Amino acid sequence: MSSHRLGEAEQVSVPTPEDLMLQIATGNENAFEELYDRLSSQVFGLIRRILKDEAQSEEVTQEVFVEAWQQATRFDAARGKAITWLLTLAHRRAVDRVRASQASKDRDLREGIKEFQESYDDVEETAIQHDESRRVLQALERLSETQRDAIQLAYFGGYTHIEVAELLKIPVGTAKTRIRDGMNRLRDLMGVA
Repeated sequence: MSSHRLGEAEQVSVPTPEDLMLQIATGNENAFEELYDRLSSQVFGLIRRILKDEAQSEEVTQEVFVEAWQQATRFDAARGKAITWLLTLAHRRAVDRVRASQASKDRDLREGIKEFQESYDDVEETAIQHDESRRVLQALERLSETQRDAIQLAYFGGYTHIEVAELLKIPVGTAKTRIRDGMNRLRDLMGVA
């Protein structure tokens, strides 16, 4: 019986990620290290799926954990699990990185067109592609936030409907509906029959 109680004591002494977040909110660096050791591979995995680039994924993972350290007092265990909170931070950071990268590519493209003055056909084709990209981004901005988030996860993030539902903390059917309705609205906004 005493060995059974010892086993229970050992189980109680292992803090949950939520417990670690509460300790981090008080400035506990050891809790932060333990949280990082336990959850960084999951955070990195999500970011890597979005960014594809390993070096950028590592950098964004570090940014997420710095933000978690700085914003630990905002974590509310009553609203969800620590891993969900971290994955939400990770997704936002990764999407921001993709957007920044795309904006940088767009700027580079515009500068490249100005500097090199490629043939008219090439410039025209590039402008059409850029215009289409801009139209898609503008149309995405006109969707509801819930539809936009679901579509970005599914089509730009490469997630399945089940993964989208888990990340957004909604039923799978709701995720499918948001994606379908959002895509229909996108088609309407883009003038696609």
